[in-house]
Amino acid sequence: MFGTTVNALAIASGSILGLIFKNSVLKKYNSTVMHALGLAVMLIGLKSAFKTENILLLISSLAIGSVIGELLRIEDRLENMGKFIETKFSRNSQGVAEGFVTASLVYCVGSMAVIGSLESGLTGNHQTLFAKSVIDGISSVIFASSLGIGVIFSSVSVFLYQGFITISSSSIKDYLTPSVVTEMSAIGGLLIAAIGLKMLEIKSLKIGNMLPSIIIPLVYYIFKLLIFGSGV
Repeated sequence: MFGTTVNALAIASGSILGLIFKNSVLKKYNSTVMHALGLAVMLIGLKSAFKTENILLLISSLAIGSVIGELLRIEDRLENMGKFIETKFSRNSQGVAEGFVTASLVYCVGSMAVIGSLESGLTGNHQTLFAKSVIDGISSVIFASSLGIGVIFSSVSVFLYQGFITISSSSIKDYLTPSVVTEMSAIGGLLIAAIGLKMLEIKSLKIGNMLPSIIIPLVYYIFKLLIFGSGV
């Protein structure tokens, strides 16, 4: 959990810096900076997405996962959680829900979050999460200055999400073959690219409802292994 703790603290620290400078130098450039960051987020996502080796599995996973997400109303629950935080934190605070949801998705969906947490849990190697901490810490300054205080609460999402993967990694390590991780990362990359579209104000998608798609390749692999005795 050490790597995940460092990551969460980096996001919280960066968010605090962003809030400090929110009404000064960065305020003038918020829109341009957010669009630039949106382009970068799209690039990061697409680089992972292009690594897929099974396009049919990717498409099927997105379709099945989206249906599951719609049934579970994940997007609505994330929004409600953000609004709850907004209500409890300050009556005058605006955009807490948007900052919380956007930052949580960016920091949790990527391949570094999954792979780094697995490495941390299985081998005690925290280097990937340390690298992610630097990236997240820097981006959280910009996110917080543009989206507000909701970004700081995404550090809790990161801690719980990555912490869960780290703790449970030993029980699923036999199923996390390189091909499974590749497909999970590819789907996560597409979702990150979708976040970029939202940041660029091109299209707002229900990305939260697509989150179950990420675990479909793992479920498919386990099912195929149990039934046919072979993996992806």
